[in-house]
Amino acid sequence: MILRPRLPHALLAIALGAGLAGPTAAAERELLNSSYDIARELFAAVNPAFIAHWQETQGEEVAVSQSHGGSSAQARAILQGLRADVVTYNQVTDVQVLADGGLVDAAWQEALPNNASPYYSTTAFLVRKDNPKGIESWDDLVREDVGIVFPNPKTSGNGRYTYLAAWGFADAEFEGDEENIQDFMRTFLGNVTVFDTGGRGATTSFIERGLGDVLISFESEVNNIRGEYGSDDYEVIVPPVSILAEFPVAVVAPNAERNGNLDLAQAYVEYLYGEEAQRQLAGFNYRVHHEAVVEEFADAFPETELLRVEEVFGGWDAAMEDHFANGALLDQLQRR
Repeated sequence: MILRPRLPHALLAIALGAGLAGPTAAAERELLNSSYDIARELFAAVNPAFIAHWQETQGEEVAVSQSHGGSSAQARAILQGLRADVVTYNQVTDVQVLADGGLVDAAWQEALPNNASPYYSTTAFLVRKDNPKGIESWDDLVREDVGIVFPNPKTSGNGRYTYLAAWGFADAEFEGDEENIQDFMRTFLGNVTVFDTGGRGATTSFIERGLGDVLISFESEVNNIRGEYGSDDYEVIVPPVSILAEFPVAVVAPNAERNGNLDLAQAYVEYLYGEEAQRQLAGFNYRVHHEAVVEEFADAFPETELLRVEEVFGGWDAAMEDHFANGALLDQLQRR
């Protein structure tokens, strides 16, 4: 598995809307990609490759800048006027809200292959050296001696995937018995040591503050964390059952047209499906669709049963309403 070094911490503190790959003096056009919190290093690697590709194929020097944060917050920023040309998010609902607001085509999921998701992941566990608590699957996370760290599902798509993966496991384990599922989830949530607002904050709590016994995040992120902070100090556990986490992309057409970037924006999202970009994505521990790259990285991704939100929860709209709306199941389960 190829692991890319992370950027210096000074670059990680770049504020919302600032560019990791900023414009050059010669660039006449600049594309803005609005993306999720933990994708800074990924697109810091992808963007220069795309810029070189565009220069080679089109003879034009362009620049690509990034805006990072929780993907829901990023979507709200666009609705409030952030002129992003493209979005690369970690949850379907955050693109859909832009479609509902008339900023993304209503049929955006049909515009590109794999539901407009050029890459995907799942939830996995990061545990400390030698896995002292023997954590292998979701049922280990409801023991009294286990402390959990993951982002708040109210504020983080990452956290919502974790919650839904745990619920999906319990649903299968208890054959749909609602009382047992809710008891499991109540204990699971009660074992959370800290609820940070986003994935990067959860990583800080687990790694730098030493909180909890297990960090739950995207498989890609926990592998990248292990690569940065020491493969001898941490282990990655991919549970036998988890959830499919799609990473949807779309062109924000009104913005891209206004910015004079419509062709550039379309080329950027299509580029993510090409072999070069797919290899970079796999190098950052994301699962991809390109057959040659899938074969090349086969040993890097353990087999796991991936539950689909559509099959277990009736789709994202139903999941948001039933579980994450104010007063819904998440709130009910957290009441003491």
